[in-house]
Amino acid sequence: MALVIREAQVRSMLAMTDAVYVLEEAFSAFAEGAATNRPRTRIVLANGVMHVLAAAAPALGVIGFKTYTVFREGVRFVVMLFSSQDGQLLAIIEADWLGRIRTGATSGVATKYMARPDASVVGMIGAGTQAHTQLMGVCAVRPVNMVYVYSRRLHECDVFCNQMSRERGIEVRPVASAKLAIEDADIVITATTSPEPVLFGEWLKPGCHINAIGSNWANRREIDQLTLQRSNLIVTDSREQALTEAGDLIIAANEGLLDWSNVYELSDIVAGTGPQRETPDDITLYKGIGIALEDIATAYHVYALAKQQGVGEELDLLP
Repeated sequence: MALVIREAQVRSMLAMTDAVYVLEEAFSAFAEGAATNRPRTRIVLANGVMHVLAAAAPALGVIGFKTYTVFREGVRFVVMLFSSQDGQLLAIIEADWLGRIRTGATSGVATKYMARPDASVVGMIGAGTQAHTQLMGVCAVRPVNMVYVYSRRLHECDVFCNQMSRERGIEVRPVASAKLAIEDADIVITATTSPEPVLFGEWLKPGCHINAIGSNWANRREIDQLTLQRSNLIVTDSREQALTEAGDLIIAANEGLLDWSNVYELSDIVAGTGPQRETPDDITLYKGIGIALEDIATAYHVYALAKQQGVGEELDLLP
């Protein structure tokens, strides 16, 4: 029987530290050719968009897809998880929190392999729904003790800082400008919906690592050209998907200011077959766009936990 796993149940079971480990393993499998990922497709209507992402992880015994709709009335996420051995439907998982956690965990993996080991100060631009799990992800892999946050939404920023200070047990401080958030940061996070750059390369501290995760549309970017020029290592979760979605990179490439051969995949960095940070002063950039493999590997972990804990509603379907 298939399991229906609800949003609240996902939240109760899925831990960030576990998600970082699961995705590290998934990217290793991807580097070895033991996993398959298909770029996101979109159906755009006048009043909304449906997104579909599919992947297979035979080592885990699963294949599946995430789909979500973005309409004025709201955003809805679901993962359909199947057996890769006989095609049986294993689970239907409500996936809002799952998606946020996997995005933060992927940034955590990138930070683990790309940031300086002693990185302890985080600078954030954006305090919305993705910011929470982005901070959780980097705190899972680095000894963070100070966080500076800038958002144009002042009340939202204050609420976020207070909440994260309580949850993380560290100082999370709102600041008056994006520059103030960034200039002392060892780890930089951009998590905004801005179509124009909010991060400027002149602010960057030597040796910092950047997780830019806000945009996955070709005509939007959060980081300026100088940020790319100052980055000694540029990495994304899927170069194939980045070619159509990573506006931060596409716009620069279309202007002749970026060579795609200098953009590497996170799977290669994790597997040790790609370039690594060479000096303490290197600036490294991870451009996250969100790929299906991250969803399917995380969904399998949630499904396995649900089976162990007796969580979820059984759904009797035709074989």
